[in-house]
Formats: sequence, structure tokens, C-alpha cells
Amino acid sequence: MLKVSFSDRAIPAKGTLVLSVFDGAVLGEKGNELNSEANGLLVDFMARREFTGSAGSMQTITKPAGLDYEELILVGFGKAEKLTALSVEEAGGRTFARLCDLGITDAAMVLELPDGAALDADEVAARFGSGAVLRDYRFDKYKTDHGVKKDGDDSKSKKAKDDKRLKKLKIITSSAAKAKKAFADYEAVANGVHIARDLVSEPANELYPVSYAKRVKELESLGLEVEILDQKELEKKGMKALLSVGHGSERDSALVVMIYRGAETGKSGSKAKGKGKGKNAEFTTPPVAFIGKGITFDTGGISLKPAAGMGDMKWDMGGSASVVGAMAALAGRKAKVNAVGVIALAENMPSGRATRPGDIIGSLSGQTIEVLNTDAEGRLVLADALWYTEDRFKPQFMIDLATLTGAIIVALGKEFAGMFADDDTLAEQLTAAGKQVGDKVWRMPLDPAYDKMLETDGADMKNIGGRDAGSATAAHFLKRFVRDVPWVHLDIAGMAWSGKTTPFTPKGGTGYGVRLLDQLVRDNYEK
Repeated sequence: MLKVSFSDRAIPAKGTLVLSVFDGAVLGEKGNELNSEANGLLVDFMARREFTGSAGSMQTITKPAGLDYEELILVGFGKAEKLTALSVEEAGGRTFARLCDLGITDAAMVLELPDGAALDADEVAARFGSGAVLRDYRFDKYKTDHGVKKDGDDSKSKKAKDDKRLKKLKIITSSAAKAKKAFADYEAVANGVHIARDLVSEPANELYPVSYAKRVKELESLGLEVEILDQKELEKKGMKALLSVGHGSERDSALVVMIYRGAETGKSGSKAKGKGKGKNAEFTTPPVAFIGKGITFDTGGISLKPAAGMGDMKWDMGGSASVVGAMAALAGRKAKVNAVGVIALAENMPSGRATRPGDIIGSLSGQTIEVLNTDAEGRLVLADALWYTEDRFKPQFMIDLATLTGAIIVALGKEFAGMFADDDTLAEQLTAAGKQVGDKVWRMPLDPAYDKMLETDGADMKNIGGRDAGSATAAHFLKRFVRDVPWVHLDIAGMAWSGKTTPFTPKGGTGYGVRLLDQLVRDNYEK
């Protein structure tokens, strides 16, 4: 990961330098000093290029006359009074990308704020570094330097070329000590985002329920407690809905529980293990709870999907990756909250043992389900996970995340996750958090009419409600497995994977939801 440092000392005289510019081509004190050294070059350059310092703008001056820099990069931040944490992070991400495009591995950034800035200097510096670290992601573990080259081809391999990425970024600010402290938190969250992106990007032959569970177990090094409920334990507990999804696969299903005790303190103020003794003891303060759908590959089962695009179904576990990343983020920044993350893992495959359309299955809750479409499987694994989480932990609230329906993409495209909430306060908190970090949500309706569409003669419910309102009926299906706690369902089918690059998200797995959940906790649920 990119190494970001902070300094309040003099700016370097050589190498690559990045300068902040605000609306109206406003330079800071150090920027103006450099402009004087270069006989007005910077101001003249901005005037010729009509560079005003608007948000999202950038200009590069190669070997500026009168200065010893190889590259001098001007980054526009827009109006100082309208600065937001998100706009600053986007500037950091864009700057990282530009430096990588230029093959620069070491750079310094001078961040100077004019009067009236909406954010403090330390926050701007820390957020700029956060955006750069978020953009510093690639998934290339399966790329090699092997391959056939034509005679006379001396070109470097793609992997070697990719090594020319920015590795060190020094941010020069008047509040270096405070910026460094704030950045440590944001870096931990960025690490959680990267963990989620890695999981979503893994191919299904490498990431399947058992191997996935082992990957999560490794996060105990961050301070999480991780329990793995294997196939036999799921059978013993009666998680028939979850197990039904994996019947057709040769790979066992699993449920993984992550526990973080950031709000547990003993009488002396030291961390305690709850009311009981030892690992996984009862909480003294009810936790917040996140539940994720983890279908490591989804063929649709007997209700087989079309071949075109089926390879994308390796990321049908995107909701679970968000939960894992969020739990890693909370533990990594030592958030003062109790939290649990529960992910339901299965592989949906067709075989002679697979669940068939028309089968009636049980569930941990005791309710029965008529399965009319085996490609509506995510709601089945979540049904047992939701019931288990509420029954065991009695949390303050539950939020589930799932790449649940294609219908939500039809409704909202790839700009918003669909949010179905039975609690107005929690919905408003999530909406506000999403706006702050760019993980946008849009509230969708819950209504008894949608619930009625799940009624069937042969069982307590069916797993699909028909073609109309597919996302809403799916949400109501999940609602039947929630009892007495506030609950939100986030359908992130359009958000877990992106075919385009954003300021701080490369193409591929996005890590959507990690920053959303972290910000929700940060704003509302920490001690």
C-alpha cells in the first residue's frame, strides 16, 4: 500500500511537487513563493491554460523554467468554503492516478488552505491521503511474467511496468501531527476496503465457502474473534434454508461470525470479554450487527442462468465482502463500539442433489419456504443468518448487504444501492453516511401489498413474488426473518463491481459498503 507521511517542514527543491490551487487560481504562501522564484511562471501558465483551480481540475508542468522540479502538478480544489471530505478524497485519488500515469514513484504535496475553508488543515491533509490510498489498488496476484515474446521484443512485462506506481507521498501541511493521527483511522478503513475488493475479485475456484472462512479467520490478528460454523454445525443447528442453497455443490457451506468488542470495558477501564468469561462471551452493551450474503459462485442452480455474463457471478458474495471489510475497518481503527458481522457462505450449483423448483424447505426460524426459483437463493442464506444473529446477539440493529436482485439495477442503475428499512432513524443515518463517503443509498418502499405477493398454498411463503417489484418482494421475504430489532436491507447488486474507474475506485471490485458502515458507526454509535 502507498506510504503516506506528513510534514510541516520546508518543501523539497527537487523531484515531483504537487500544489493545491483553489477557485480563482488562488495559490497558498508557498505556492506564491515558488511562482516568484520562477518569475511568475505559475500564474502565467494558469492564465494561458485557463486553469482556475476548479474542483476536479489538474495541470502538469514538466521541468518548469526557473525551478529544479521534474514535474510540477497543480491540483484544483474548487471553492474553499465548499470543501467536503469527499471532494478532498477525490482530489487525492485523482492525484495518485496522475502520478502513476507519469511513472512517478515518490512525490511531495503542498496543501495550503485559504481563509474561510470549510475544513481544517489537518482534516484536508488526512482526507487527501485517504483518497490516494483508496485509489492505490490493483488485483494482479494471478498475473505472471511468463509468456511468449516475439523476437526483438525488449518490452517489460505488464507486471514490471505496473511497479512504476506511486509508492511514497509526503503531504506538507501546517497541521502535520494532527493530520497524521487522523489519517491512521482513514488508512485502517482503506485497508478494510482493500480487503473487500480482494475478496470480490478472487475467482470462485480459489474462494469458496471453506477457503473464504479460513481467510476471515486470519483477521483475528486485527483483534476480531472469528467463529466458523461448518456444514455439520449448520445441520445440527437446523439452518435448512442456508444448507439448501449448497446442496448441489461438492463444496460445504459455512456461516462465519466475527465479533469485535470495542465498547467492552472492565471496572478498571481495561478491555473485558463481556458478562461471561473467555472468547465469545456475552456482550455487556448490545452490539451493532452486519449480515452479508456470501454466494461464492451462483450458477442459478437448477434454474440455470444464461451463459453470457455468468463469470461475473464470482462476486455474488459482494455483500459478505462488505461486512468483512467493515469489521476489519472497525477493528483496525479501534472503534469504540461492539459489533458483530455474520456472513452466510454457499456455492449455488446444479447437480442431482440440488434443490429443485417446487421443493419445500425448512429454516432456522421454523418457517417453511416453497422454492419456486433456485436462482433466488441469496434470500435463503440470509434468512437463517438474520434469525441466528438476532436470536444470539440481540443487537441494537441489523443491516444486511446483498447482491440480491437484478431488478434493483433496473430501478437505480449503478449509482445507488437500494435501501429497504423498517426504521426511519436508521434509514436517515445511513443516507447521511452514504452522502459523506460516496456510498450512496436510495430508500425503496416496504408495503404489505408486496408481502402478500409471497403467499403460497403449500408453505408459509414462497421465495419469489413474481416479476413485478422483484427487489421489494425480496426485501419483504427477508423481513419475515426479523423480529424485534430495527432492520435495513441494502441491495447492492449494482454497486459491488464497477466497469469504470472513479476518482478513488479502480475498475473491478469496489469495496462498496465498507466506508458506509464505518461512517454510520463513527457518526452515531461509538462511545
